[in-house]
Amino acid sequence: MISGKREAIDRRAIPSAAQETMWTAVDGQGLRRIDWPGVHSNDPALSARGSILFLPGRGDFYEKYLESLHYWHNEGWRVTALDWRGQAGSGRMTSHPTTGHISDFSVWVDDLAAFWDEWVRTTPAPHVIIGHSMGGHLVLRSVAEKRIHPVAVVLSAPMLGFLTPGPNRLLRRVADMFCRWGDPERAAWKTSEKPGASVAARNTLLTHDEARYGDEAHWKETRPYLAMGPGSWRWVERAYASAITLEQPGILEAVDVPVLLLAARHDGLVSWKAIEKAAKRLPRAQLVSWGREARHEILREVDLVRDKAMHAIDDFLDRMAPWPTKEQLP
Repeated sequence: MISGKREAIDRRAIPSAAQETMWTAVDGQGLRRIDWPGVHSNDPALSARGSILFLPGRGDFYEKYLESLHYWHNEGWRVTALDWRGQAGSGRMTSHPTTGHISDFSVWVDDLAAFWDEWVRTTPAPHVIIGHSMGGHLVLRSVAEKRIHPVAVVLSAPMLGFLTPGPNRLLRRVADMFCRWGDPERAAWKTSEKPGASVAARNTLLTHDEARYGDEAHWKETRPYLAMGPGSWRWVERAYASAITLEQPGILEAVDVPVLLLAARHDGLVSWKAIEKAAKRLPRAQLVSWGREARHEILREVDLVRDKAMHAIDDFLDRMAPWPTKEQLP
């Protein structure tokens, strides 16, 4: 359980307990990862709180979430975070180094499924997965397609729908036309996180917390390879296609895993209505929401918002992925 006392950590330095390495996918592509062993890693009998795998959003990188990752580590979890193929420290999928591109979201699903299979064999149960934004979309799709089998799922501001007006099928066709009319790997918009948003106003989409927002700029300056701008037109087209996949009748209704969804009702990047609709379709869903006090990056928000989110996650995991009994220990 959360202690109520927030441990101050240096969000601009990799904790000494963590280790950064590369994981090699089936096709040889390297994906960057970071791992915290269990708090009691010197005694396997005591390092059995379980394991958390965290997946960030589009154009994201795990350094932004060190505060939350380290918190879960201190709660007794063995923690891992992974950069998606084609962004942050996991290479690029296009010659445009700051454009986020993928040929199909199934490539990311395949990566996650392969990593998951290996990860669960080498880490203590129970196994939990947490995804933010696009990471939340891909986690839910992977669960719905039975590619991964966590005991509990947490989705932070999951990208389950978009703010662009119109049905996803029509918008996918429009995006596909732009792919056909030019280089599908070219940037679909100019700057920031979405079309029409300026760099100066970017923080108004992400978080009210100026210090936490500033952490991102620090890491990009310290590690320039982390920088990424807009998505490609193919990314846009495939994002709509993947959203259509999750819209299919019965796919979310068949998810038998407990899912906690954290969402801001006035999110400027992803659709609150789509998240709310998904929560109603998922048989074992719990939805925790915020008003205008929260923006897209809930886990990097001001303490009032972030503490509520961390409490909600702790309570959810205490119920759905409790400490193993003595009989369940290795």
